[in-house]
Amino acid sequence: MEANRTNTVEEEANCLIPKGGPIYISNLISPLTSVPEFQNSVLRQLQELEAELDSHQLAESEDICVDDLKIHKEEELVEMALKEAFKEDEHVENASEGLENGSNSGYHTRSRKGHAVEDASTSIEPLNGCPGTDLDGAATDRKNGSKKQKRRRMNDRHIEDTYIKKVDKLAKIKQKQDEDKATAKLHALNAISKISEGSIPSSDKIERMKSLRFTSSSGKAKSADVKEHIPVLYPETILCVEVYHNIRKWSKVQEFLVLGRQTLTELKDKICCLTDQVMQKAGRYDPSGYFLIEDIFFNDLRDPCAIDYSEPIFDWLRNSPDDAMRKWESIITGELQQKQRSVLGSVTPSRLPHFKAADMHKTRFCDFRFQLGARYLYCHQGDCKHTIVIRDMRSIHPDDVQNRAAYPIMIFQLKPRVQKCSVCKITRASKVTLDDKWARENPCYFCDYCYSLLHSKDESPLYDEFSVFDYLHE
Repeated sequence: MEANRTNTVEEEANCLIPKGGPIYISNLISPLTSVPEFQNSVLRQLQELEAELDSHQLAESEDICVDDLKIHKEEELVEMALKEAFKEDEHVENASEGLENGSNSGYHTRSRKGHAVEDASTSIEPLNGCPGTDLDGAATDRKNGSKKQKRRRMNDRHIEDTYIKKVDKLAKIKQKQDEDKATAKLHALNAISKISEGSIPSSDKIERMKSLRFTSSSGKAKSADVKEHIPVLYPETILCVEVYHNIRKWSKVQEFLVLGRQTLTELKDKICCLTDQVMQKAGRYDPSGYFLIEDIFFNDLRDPCAIDYSEPIFDWLRNSPDDAMRKWESIITGELQQKQRSVLGSVTPSRLPHFKAADMHKTRFCDFRFQLGARYLYCHQGDCKHTIVIRDMRSIHPDDVQNRAAYPIMIFQLKPRVQKCSVCKITRASKVTLDDKWARENPCYFCDYCYSLLHSKDESPLYDEFSVFDYLHE
């Protein structure tokens, strides 16, 4: 049992994300919605679809065959065309045989009548005293036989012509395929020649390019180390949440798949920010933080030492309503409507929303309303602010990870940019100095070994007219 559970956990750690789902369009914001509303709409659509399938209109209409929706390859189309051609030829042959049989039957009736007349003539001719002859019957047999041979030759020529046409079509298709293959080989040979000429960068350049490249999951969801298996409760909804950089506001740094029944603190604990690492290394880590989604501040107050970041904001709203209103209008309306108000003087003023506060660890994603594509706020470590976007919402798929303990699953992580040591240019930097008189640059990056060679001797500093800080990444 334990071996099976570990295998299941390993499979879920690198699981393919099912294809399909909602179509995301940038800069498009949905109306206010929620997870229960989405589930109800999906259930309603399924019920309407079942009712439509059970209606009499569909029963009276033509049946839809799955083969009609199938996309065929060229080889399958050629094979189908040949089968249809052979069927047409069989129908032509059957029709010609039917005509020949009909003509033969007519010929037999005529021959019988001729034989009867001949018998009568022969019976009469001896009475008249004249000898009987079979020349007329033999002549008619020769004529009918020649007609049958002509019909068969015409049918054979028609079938031969149709086969030649089919073969010519197949030959043209084959020639086109050969030309395409030859073109592809030519492109491949050109690429190989470029490689041999040295157009591909060296291994050092490739490593540099890799260091500047984004790391995405390439269709695989990477979950953290999961030690337990908790089955997902149905019906369940998956939300795709994006987290952006605190300084480069346009740069997405992480993306997660979150369940609708998960709390906001589960997402907060997965968000990785350089500010957290710096504050933790400096011994000044603050576990507080909040999400501002629509008009609700969701505060993280799990730690006894945590601070309610929203309390000073509520005090400001109560004590300075005019300033708060002006600030809100500048955020909502922007510069254009402010200029219109200064010129026209009659623009309908916007209302200040009624802000509320709630506990983050008691709130699930299915407990509040939001807009898909809208930009919300995540604040931590005092004043480190990130934009978060709930991009998509969909029902869980059988191909999704079925372990609740694996969520939130990170499906995108921006690769951090790391500086190398300014001295050796080999090792990753671990310290950065400011106003260092012996450094070539300001700021200057050092690895531990190069820093100790330049700034200390026998573990005592050579000089201290500079500032030094621990360096992690950018």
